Amino acid sequence: MSSPNVLDDLEWRGLIAHSTDRDALRAALGAGSVKFYVGFDPTAPSLHMGNLVQLVTARRLQEAGHTPYVLVGGATGMIGDPRDSGERTLNSLDTVKEWTERVRAQVSRFVTFEGANAATTVNNYDWTASLSTIDFLRDIGKHFPVNRMLARDTVKRRLESGISYTEFSYVLLQSMDYLNLFREHGVTLQFGGSDQWGNITGGAELVRRVTGENAYGFATPLITKTDGTKYGKTEGGALWLDAEMLSPYAFHQFWLNVEDEKVGELLRIFTFLTREEIEDLEQQTAEKPFLRAGQKRLADEVTALVHGAEEVEQAKAAAAALFGGGDLADIKPDTLASALREAGGTTVPAGELPDILDLLVSAGLATSKGDARRTVSEGGAYLNNVRVEDPELRPTAADLVGGAWLVLRRGKKKFAGIEVR
Repeated sequence: MSSPNVLDDLEWRGLIAHSTDRDALRAALGAGSVKFYVGFDPTAPSLHMGNLVQLVTARRLQEAGHTPYVLVGGATGMIGDPRDSGERTLNSLDTVKEWTERVRAQVSRFVTFEGANAATTVNNYDWTASLSTIDFLRDIGKHFPVNRMLARDTVKRRLESGISYTEFSYVLLQSMDYLNLFREHGVTLQFGGSDQWGNITGGAELVRRVTGENAYGFATPLITKTDGTKYGKTEGGALWLDAEMLSPYAFHQFWLNVEDEKVGELLRIFTFLTREEIEDLEQQTAEKPFLRAGQKRLADEVTALVHGAEEVEQAKAAAAALFGGGDLADIKPDTLASALREAGGTTVPAGELPDILDLLVSAGLATSKGDARRTVSEGGAYLNNVRVEDPELRPTAADLVGGAWLVLRRGKKKFAGIEVR
């Protein structure tokens, strides 16, 4: 049976930014298993942190007894939702098909396809590709007043700089998805990010206009940093969920470094910890912020959710070893490589290696050979976690960790990698 309190839990977690009739939605969610859908457009080869909000929300609803339909937008991904920054670059059909399969594989890890309320994945290309222009305009376009479409926030912001008819009509395609899923599968709830609110309400309104039946929707909030800027960016770009595009080590480090003020909010949104556990971690963060208890638990939970428990242990072991608290030989080569590339450093050709002073300068850990020499004499230079005593030391191939790396450290907190190619 579904839980009558799932909406209350979503509200406590800060996951409801907007919704259609709140009382009617609560009643529907309390009356039985609601079929719901959430969509992901393959406009990149991987999903990212913003999509993760929707994925964990889908899991919460499924765990409360509701039935997920996870839509991958093979059709809408050909166009892309309008955005404030300007017209999107249209990708080829082959590219979108490839990304569709990658995204489908990613979303499939977050819901279960077994049991009474098993998830279903759908692709809107299946019901959109064969639709004629005439049928689309008569059956769908007829229900969308242009003045309402012009009133959408993103459209209003784009009118001066220009918006193509392609992107302007995106709302019709997404609304048609809701109507199709309502008719074919009995789906009565759609949710998505707050930037999707106009599309969500457009779909619910289309269902009502065409069938006379009620359909529901809600939107999750945009996750921002304390200064109001968007979360989901690392130094290297978006916070991708694909391990090939952002290593599990870098992913774990991102969550480990969030601001104290945001820990409670992010624990509520992204983890499945209980209310008591989260409130206890919030209290620990407030009373002893230097322990970073909230950040550590957040990083472990979210990394395990996205990449698995083994990668959490590897990320923690790598961080400990790089700061001198573990054996570098115990770290998987790919984890070590990604951690060292995150830290920065340089590459040198294979063969006779530079001496330790040149390496410290090349890695950015010393400003000059004189600075490097002082660091060695003061006992602050380390090679592969062993203190360097000799300023004339020249590493050899036998010193390479994982067959390709030298790990340099200055003091307790500054380290860098030298990749030998």
